[in-house]
Amino acid sequence: MHPSTQRVIEAAQTLGLNIEVTVHDRSTRTAQEAADAVGCDVGQIVKSLCFTVNGQPVIALVSGRNQLDERKLAGYFAVGRKKVRRADAETVKRSTGYSIGGVAPMGHPVELPILIDEDLLHYGEVWAAAGTPFAVFPVDPNRLLAAIGGNPLNLKKERG
Repeated sequence: MHPSTQRVIEAAQTLGLNIEVTVHDRSTRTAQEAADAVGCDVGQIVKSLCFTVNGQPVIALVSGRNQLDERKLAGYFAVGRKKVRRADAETVKRSTGYSIGGVAPMGHPVELPILIDEDLLHYGEVWAAAGTPFAVFPVDPNRLLAAIGGNPLNLKKERG
């Protein structure tokens, strides 16, 4: 098993979550790839997005069906929109310990603010990355929220 995936499993256990990781031979890096691989609705895929707000990394867990509205993220932190930036690959790796496409919602080397798209809570089960672009795990979104202590918010960009 990949060391990053093992770290996710251990972090989950520390948080009281018993997860079963599945490793696929094809990429689960995008929400659609992950949904196709596990056979679920794309909305059940947890996109772990890393941004910087005033230069500090934050994680936004967003439904695979939604686009994150950066203005809402800025509003949550009470900063101007220009203070919110998508983190580059180096910042993601340094802050989360994972590469883009495999960022898990737990097991980060430092404590990060974690915001959760409230739309994820409408599903009985969601699928999150498990440390690599090929590994995912199912979890009850409410149990995930309780374990990681994230804040549920309306983060989606409204259509139309």
